[in-house]
Amino acid sequence: MSPAEETQSQDKPLPKGALTISQINADEITFLANRYWAPDTVNSHEPYNPQVIENIYRKEICDSRHSLRRIMMLEFSQYLENFLWPNFDGGKSSRAHLMSIVAMVNEKFREKVEVWKVFEGNPERFAEFFQRVLEACIEERTVTPASMREQTALLVLVNHCFNSMEVELCRNQAKRLVSLAMWSCLQPKRREQELNQTPQWRKYWKKLQKRENPEQKEKLRWERHFLQNLMVKFINILETIPPEGPICEETVRYCERFVEFLIDLEALLPTRRFFNTVMDDCHVVVRCSLSSLVRREEGNLFAQL
Repeated sequence: MSPAEETQSQDKPLPKGALTISQINADEITFLANRYWAPDTVNSHEPYNPQVIENIYRKEICDSRHSLRRIMMLEFSQYLENFLWPNFDGGKSSRAHLMSIVAMVNEKFREKVEVWKVFEGNPERFAEFFQRVLEACIEERTVTPASMREQTALLVLVNHCFNSMEVELCRNQAKRLVSLAMWSCLQPKRREQELNQTPQWRKYWKKLQKRENPEQKEKLRWERHFLQNLMVKFINILETIPPEGPICEETVRYCERFVEFLIDLEALLPTRRFFNTVMDDCHVVVRCSLSSLVRREEGNLFAQL
């Protein structure tokens, strides 16, 4: 490359959101990484301090309203691989720790880079992480812009997991939520109607009843009702949107992402087979078509989905 061509190449504008080397080196996240998790400084790392995660989540993710640039910086520093995941401890880790992992996984998907490999070495810990994600998805929280950003991030991660059923790690977690057993949340008459249409499923249903472990009854019931409860929560959030007046943009975005989630579940054969009936039983499509959001300008995309 000639000097003129090299100069021209350097003058080319960077892609939107891209970070320069000088910006990366001068960033506060780089200094934190060098102190706690950067591979190049591993011999001089300070002891693990969970408060670091709390501070980063509050300042770099929450206060920045999930800024793409700040999350990109964290991803570039290998925050997930070298600090968040090695120090995650199931039910003991804080919500900030959980949500930080969620943000990093979603960013990896956005950048289209390898995601699940970091988790494959410890499937038991991943199961604990995913269970906490599911619990956070259906917990009752006041509808605010901050809470809706979190709920959207959680929903996106769950959707990524369902769309990664070819990965054993994800398949083991997702399949328990969409098996025939989820029909236990249907009204008895509706369930009988569906089982009558497919005698083979009735045989499977009887086997499920016989194999059920009484000691795991509550856990199994929670799993089988998860998607139903998630749809009920979505409908409740959707109905908080007024016909006119101020509207929370983050709530609209959550509703859009939720419909995308439903579409993806319907598009996949392993998830559609039994989920479709539960979704129909919840009257989700009807409730969406009757919602105020469909008739508002802000709901144009929602109405098209």
